[in-house]
Amino acid sequence: MKRIVLFALGAMMAFGADAQEKTNKFNWYGFIRNYAALDTRESVAGTEDFFLYVPKDVNMSGETDLNQVTSFRYAALTSRLGVNVTGYEFGGWKFGGKIEADFYAGLNGSTGVATLRLRQAFATMEKGAVSMKFGQAWHPMAADISDVISLNAGAPFGPFSRTPQATFDFALGSGFSLTASALWQMQYVSAGPKGASADYIKYGCVPEFYLGANYKDQNFLARVGLDVTTISPSRVGNKKDMLTTLSPFVYAQYKKGMFTFKGKTILAQAGEHMNLNGGYALTDIKSDGSKVYTPTRNSSSWVCFSYGKKWQGIFFAGYVQNFGTKEKVYNADVENIYFSKNSFSNMNSMWRVSPTVAYNLGKMTFALEYEMTGIRYGEWGQEDFYALATKNLHNVTNHRVQLMIKYTF
Repeated sequence: MKRIVLFALGAMMAFGADAQEKTNKFNWYGFIRNYAALDTRESVAGTEDFFLYVPKDVNMSGETDLNQVTSFRYAALTSRLGVNVTGYEFGGWKFGGKIEADFYAGLNGSTGVATLRLRQAFATMEKGAVSMKFGQAWHPMAADISDVISLNAGAPFGPFSRTPQATFDFALGSGFSLTASALWQMQYVSAGPKGASADYIKYGCVPEFYLGANYKDQNFLARVGLDVTTISPSRVGNKKDMLTTLSPFVYAQYKKGMFTFKGKTILAQAGEHMNLNGGYALTDIKSDGSKVYTPTRNSSSWVCFSYGKKWQGIFFAGYVQNFGTKEKVYNADVENIYFSKNSFSNMNSMWRVSPTVAYNLGKMTFALEYEMTGIRYGEWGQEDFYALATKNLHNVTNHRVQLMIKYTF
């Protein structure tokens, strides 16, 4: 009898383990990616200078521009590993998740040892017309990226951010859906009097909110949305000084056969926490010591065309225009402007063109990309100080030639 009971318990445990194994499906994925890049100018860049933002302004020493210097780098530090979890169902709900990491962190400039860092980690729930996502994931305004091979994926001509969030999608039928998100800040954060930090949203005590509408059919995808961010840049005693910004955007995508078109535009107030070229400024100090802030306004847009499968051609073009702050900067002082750490507040405008050719040999990709980024810098006029450089405008340009070799598994 004892043997029969033990055998039955063992069979039940084995059945239970087998059933559990079948309910969760693990799909490992990743790639080994190597970049080699040559630049003709010193630039603001991250990830061993592979993630290029903007070329630096002129820095003259006698008749020599010290920032007009050629540099080269090669590394595999953006290689990635991730796992998608699907298949589990309970109470009519479908559950899933993702954990994704790469070897991005640990570098000091172009020196150091790359260490593993978190990219994404979220859980999903889906039932009928409702789906939810909780965790670290792409910002809803940044999720649709261009097809360039560059690590910046087209930034700062469009939002680039992965951030903690709770996102809800509601399918309305006929291809229409709504998206609502409450987001926080972690890696990509707001600027401020104490430097770039997530403390400004922490003391604001209000999540960043996103509301959007989507349409999708067999070939076409469109999104419109609005981002609302509230932060507390400073405090007087227990009283908080608050700033709320509004940033609408539009995205469109068309795919048919081997042809793809993508385009995105955003009119951002501030937006530096999404890697845009923006920020805000102090505009007034009241009699009780509290401070009033005004955001910059920035238009950022890009379009991308790609065609092909084995041989693939890609063309990207982007443009950024700074419109300055809504109100005058306090005391016309540059120190009262809190701008993106990846850019400079005396930027007037910026553009980029980038043609790419890629050869796909099964899961191995060889790609060559030319990226030309130009930026117009200037100076401010003290009589009309709206954080928009309009005097002594001049252009600087960086030319980047980049090779990528990637094996996907």
